[in-house]
Amino acid sequence: MLNIRLSRVGKKGHAQYKVVVAEKTSPVKGKFVEQLGSYDPHTKELTIKNDRVEHWISNGAACSTTVRNLFIEKDIIKGDKIKLTFKKKDEEGDSSDDNKKGAKDVAKKEDNEPKEDKKEIEEENKEGDTKNNKGSKEEPKKGEK
Repeated sequence: MLNIRLSRVGKKGHAQYKVVVAEKTSPVKGKFVEQLGSYDPHTKELTIKNDRVEHWISNGAACSTTVRNLFIEKDIIKGDKIKLTFKKKDEEGDSSDDNKKGAKDVAKKEDNEPKEDKKEIEEENKEGDTKNNKGSKEEPKKGEK
């Protein structure tokens, strides 16, 4: 499926974009079918070939959200703007990351326990180990190896 989208060009810190028709799955800086114009976000200047945009849209090319909003702003196409929403980094994340965070939180909580409680728990564990091990340990007899 073809998509009308922006392809970044320009120096570091001073972005400029080509408005291109490209396959939806192709890389952003990869091959494109046709260059329709350019966009400078610093000056908000959009130079575009209106007839070619209409041609591609009539042939089924979709616009990216940003390009669609630019075209509506410049009265190239009619319609309502689409509100862009960006996910925060805290909201993004795999469930595996959440599990890792949860494990770290548990470890931190254990470290934050009062020292007295830790000592008591350690003593109880030692006592339990010695009770369990007394019956199971057999000392070799003096004559046996």
